[in-house]
Amino acid sequence: MRAENITGPVAHHGEGPVWSPTWGGLRFVDMMAGDLLTLQPDATVARRHVGDYATMVRPRSRGGYVVGLERGLALVDDESPDSPVRPFPELWSDPTVRLNDGSATPDGAFYAGSMPFDDRAGAGALYRVEPDGAARLVLSGVTCSNGLGFSPDGTLAYYVDTLTCRVDVFDYDPGADEPLANRRALVEIPREDGLPDGLTVDAEGGVWVALWGGSAVRRYAPDGSLTEVVELPASHVTACTFGGVDLDELYITTSRLMIGEPFEPELDAGSVFRVVPGVEGLPVLPFAG
Repeated sequence: MRAENITGPVAHHGEGPVWSPTWGGLRFVDMMAGDLLTLQPDATVARRHVGDYATMVRPRSRGGYVVGLERGLALVDDESPDSPVRPFPELWSDPTVRLNDGSATPDGAFYAGSMPFDDRAGAGALYRVEPDGAARLVLSGVTCSNGLGFSPDGTLAYYVDTLTCRVDVFDYDPGADEPLANRRALVEIPREDGLPDGLTVDAEGGVWVALWGGSAVRRYAPDGSLTEVVELPASHVTACTFGGVDLDELYITTSRLMIGEPFEPELDAGSVFRVVPGVEGLPVLPFAG
């Protein structure tokens, strides 16, 4: 299965695609530019600069959206381009560590993961942010906190710490003292196949994982078996999400980071791709803050 380039190169480091009807379709980030990008009907993108970094974005249940900045989350109340960006308190003060990826949860909280700029082992973490902005550490010793998604029934959380070369699965119980429990590997990916990056979960419980350096997105069944491969003409595949009116299209972001100009032969790097994979996705989980 091969994905179609629908935008051409529009981002240096495209990441975090999310489909939401509240903002009219697909939104993603150009992370190091600090920009939110919204896909327009003519396949161009509208940009909004939100800070030095724009690391992730999700809709809010009360309207507007939550966006990840360098070291914390911020709220935007509506879709107008001049609606202010209102930061929560930073999650940490260390300037050598930044946010990288995360997701809202089935119960309306937000999990935000970090990574060090120099990739030093164990310097990142995963935080749980409540709707009122209160935050606590839920996972330490992380090197590159990346994709996070939940099973259709909300009882499992799938998670990537990229340099482990694994997709892990936790039991998820938001009412427990430790909401993420019983960590185990769903799948181990050979390093030469690419490093696991962002992920999304479909309505059948399949886990779609972008492979940085692997020119592909792979689907793994809930038992860890490989069931589908989407090929791309760009090596640095960063993340994926389901979208379209029926959530039956898979949108995939890519990056030019660490390729080097003039980006040949990867002229498609930094583009958004689309494929119809034959399965539907799950609606995006909104943040209740």
